Amino acid sequence: MAFLIVLAALCFLMLTAYRGYSVILFAPVAALGAVLLTDPSLVAPMFTGLFMDRMVGFLKLYFPVFMLGALFGKVIELSGFSRSIVAATLGLLGRGRAMLSIVIVCALLTYGGVSLFVVVFAVYPFAAELFRQSDIPKRLIPGTIALGAFTFTMDSLPGTPQIQNIIPTSFFGTNAWAAPWLGTLGAVFILVVGLLYLESRRRKAAAAGEGYGSVLINEPVAFEGDKLAHPAIALLPLVLVGVLNKVLGDAIPRVYGASHAFVPAVIGDAKPVVQEISKIAAIWAVEGALLVGIACVLAFAWRPVTQRFADGSKAAVGGALLASMNTASEYGFGAVIAALPGFRVIASALHAIPHPLVNEAVTVTALAGITGSASGGMSIALAAMAETFIHNAQAAGIPLEVLHRVAAMASGGMDTLPHNGAVITLLAVTGLTHRQSYRDIFAITVIKTLAVFVVILAYSLTGLV
Repeated sequence: MAFLIVLAALCFLMLTAYRGYSVILFAPVAALGAVLLTDPSLVAPMFTGLFMDRMVGFLKLYFPVFMLGALFGKVIELSGFSRSIVAATLGLLGRGRAMLSIVIVCALLTYGGVSLFVVVFAVYPFAAELFRQSDIPKRLIPGTIALGAFTFTMDSLPGTPQIQNIIPTSFFGTNAWAAPWLGTLGAVFILVVGLLYLESRRRKAAAAGEGYGSVLINEPVAFEGDKLAHPAIALLPLVLVGVLNKVLGDAIPRVYGASHAFVPAVIGDAKPVVQEISKIAAIWAVEGALLVGIACVLAFAWRPVTQRFADGSKAAVGGALLASMNTASEYGFGAVIAALPGFRVIASALHAIPHPLVNEAVTVTALAGITGSASGGMSIALAAMAETFIHNAQAAGIPLEVLHRVAAMASGGMDTLPHNGAVITLLAVTGLTHRQSYRDIFAITVIKTLAVFVVILAYSLTGLV
């Protein structure tokens, strides 16, 4: 019964998200409905002490990233930089490779350390302009961005700085470059199969005479200036964000140390505010990099940006509020579901899978899917089962580096179900619905999940690490 309650809550939330209802409203309804059926006395305590605590905690940490990311994307749009890059890309690759161009841009930003959410805001103006000029249906943009930002550069390619590739290091004693050949193999599989799928969708739409579309929302504002910036100047803010994110991420811990404290009042005996730098350095780095990126755009395109910045910034902040609240509600939902007895039933049942790597992959991707979070599901799985995974792997002679890579890649598999925060953010930013675009996101999700088992098979057959 406990398992059925968790399953019902998950299905209910996925259904409401797919039908276009607000996750901000229905995530707490689904979570607390499950609590009500499990133990009615815990509804109020779990809502205040767990759901709201996790939701507000997420906003405290990440809302500035959402807001600055949205502003960065907006000034890129208003400055005409997006149109400049698109024109150069069309000249270099041709209109038939619009999807490849967006995948490459997303991949470079993600592998450079830029947050997945920031990539969505930053790349959307480019994607919309490129797809419009190439007459490719707008509904294919989310699947294209998902392939570039949510898959192989998130957790497959060795060395990626995304959190999904960092979490396993603390459990297995590995580093971000663990199992480089397996990770590269998985990345190539995802990229090639993903591009083939998207190209087939584009060809089918073209054969049916479907163009970019006409009745659309959240369309980037058309550039009204007389002259486009040089593509090198237009690319400079994106390059700065990627490079400074890495530089600041390394420098901040050295400057502030392991922790930093300050007294928040001059008068009285206020307690010092202590911050653990290791937990916030990456966030500070992204925020600093985005501020520099915004300043760079303003330096080169002050006039066209400031002419429409008042209305543009309002739209950007509104989009950031919606996207961050959607994701935060999902975070609260996952926390509540993970605290229910039915979740333990699921975790225990996964122990029955005999093969160590398949056991790990299914466990991690299942928990990521249930919680709607790659990092959340993997953290829960490894915190509860890492010792078991290690014991089983050592008994089978499997290196811990392989455990790391399989766990990282599996976390980014079925996490992108309809209730996933990144998926909802992506659709909100692009002005599309689950009905219009989730089919393609799900196809990319299936390809990503299959890649994990391709990697496991490759290791089993060749011993490649």
